[in-house]
Amino acid sequence: MVNKMKSPNQKKTDRRTLYTQMVIKDALLELNKETAYDKINVTMVCRQAEIARSTFYLHFDSLDEVLDSVIDDALLFSESGSGTVVDVLDIIRSGRSDVLSKNETVLPACQRIADSDKYHHLFMDVSVSDHIIQRIAAHEHDKVVPDLMAHTGLAADEAEMLFKFILNGSFAVNRSLSWEKNERWYRYQQILGRFINAGIQ
Repeated sequence: MVNKMKSPNQKKTDRRTLYTQMVIKDALLELNKETAYDKINVTMVCRQAEIARSTFYLHFDSLDEVLDSVIDDALLFSESGSGTVVDVLDIIRSGRSDVLSKNETVLPACQRIADSDKYHHLFMDVSVSDHIIQRIAAHEHDKVVPDLMAHTGLAADEAEMLFKFILNGSFAVNRSLSWEKNERWYRYQQILGRFINAGIQ
């Protein structure tokens, strides 16, 4: 019988490890309420989480790895909905914009995440916007790009460019509106949706 040894760098996933990782991620989110991500360091996170630096490095290699894990958690959290930017465009094209306010599960992932108290400050932090956008793009790419190709007849590289344009533009507009889904937000979604649909046509 072969005795399989775990390498020292292999991270455990037992209950205590998961709890410690959660404490570290929550500490980062708590600090981010008052401090921009690019001003936060490992020492601050350890102090907030009440752990030693050695404990931090048992679970994460860097602060960016913590951030990635936080964003991945947020994307999993958002999967209670199933909407993408293509769904929103279809709804606006059909003239049924009221569906956006009545059924939030059709909204894209970033809007569902940023609307939550837990992740709102992170999504308002300009210093980390590009990082969040790249993580969302990686998460949504394989779902949205084929949908765009099917809806528009564009080639893969063209649909990918349109996806990047919509994601970056939508993120910037939403952040400027503090991610608040009020009457003005719905009006702007309709305007932007009509603009993008007209471009597609």
